[in-house]
Amino acid sequence: MAVPTGTLHLAAAIDGDGRYQAPYYVELARLAEEGTLDFITLDDTFGPPGPGRGRLDALAVLARVAPATGRIGLVPTVTTTHTEPFHVSSAVATLDWVSRGRAGWRVEVSATEAEARLVGRRPAAPAGELWAEAGEVADVVARLWDSWEDDAEIRDTATGRFIDRDKLHYVDFEGAHFSVRGPAIVPRPPQGHPVVAVAATDPVTWQTAARHADVVYLRATSPEEAGRIRDELKRRAVAHGREPGSLTVLAALAVDLADGEGAPGTAPAVNAPVTPADTPGGPPLYRGGPAGLAELITGWHTADAVDGFHITPVAPRHDLERFVNGTVAPLQHRGLFRTCYPGATLRDHLGLSRPASRYALEREAAR
Repeated sequence: MAVPTGTLHLAAAIDGDGRYQAPYYVELARLAEEGTLDFITLDDTFGPPGPGRGRLDALAVLARVAPATGRIGLVPTVTTTHTEPFHVSSAVATLDWVSRGRAGWRVEVSATEAEARLVGRRPAAPAGELWAEAGEVADVVARLWDSWEDDAEIRDTATGRFIDRDKLHYVDFEGAHFSVRGPAIVPRPPQGHPVVAVAATDPVTWQTAARHADVVYLRATSPEEAGRIRDELKRRAVAHGREPGSLTVLAALAVDLADGEGAPGTAPAVNAPVTPADTPGGPPLYRGGPAGLAELITGWHTADAVDGFHITPVAPRHDLERFVNGTVAPLQHRGLFRTCYPGATLRDHLGLSRPASRYALEREAAR
């Protein structure tokens, strides 16, 4: 068996329709943290919930989870279609501050007419147009994070000066969809740039993902297919002037870990090849036992097909617990996955450097 050369990254969703109490999300986040997963995600949408069910704001929920956890990254979904980039920038920066550098956000769009009617600002638009707008939002959000230099706060009580105004910058962004002057109202986040994730499960998203994302999820049912998509995404990232290693590519996988390795018709033999089932409208589905899932992850990682996996438990409490104890633990035992966090921030977990403020670099260059 070949030895994988890269670090294995693992993340998990903690979604829960109809769950309105913080302890539910805190429990799942702490369980994921026990497994030293890179980050957890919480989905969100402007789409109407099911009958008799509501939905909490993902970003606000993870702000509540932040003080109850210590290391795991927190990545809510934030739609860019009916929101202002200035507000997105402030909200995600705030999450980074309250989590002490563990925040990210998954860029998403709202493509349906039902979602458009809920907000009432404009009609639905084609997906290509929405993802071009999402890329513009990601761009201006990063500029707003940079608009405060790291040492812009001086807090000089003797003179009454809170900010060094020379280190506060107008972004003066003019795009096809937005004009944003700035600067931000929230100081520069602890990570500089909180992590940007994109579910690049459809080719219409690939350009935005390659240009702006730190983490992408891809949709594939075999390591060969995953490797081809990963190579294409990294090729596009390089075309945008980025380093290929700046993009962490995870395979999206729904997991139903059943009742055990021996459940008839569901769980493969431990060393048997495992192929996720294709599912319309969602990530491929693995149905089986946690040891078989460890084999799947090992095989794809050994083939250098992806940098890791983002799993969505079908039954959140049950499947996440079995994933941590029955899948992650064997991967740790084999030396394929870490047993402790390498640092304090989500960028540390992903091996990403902290970017300098572009405006600070421009000011230094002008000197």
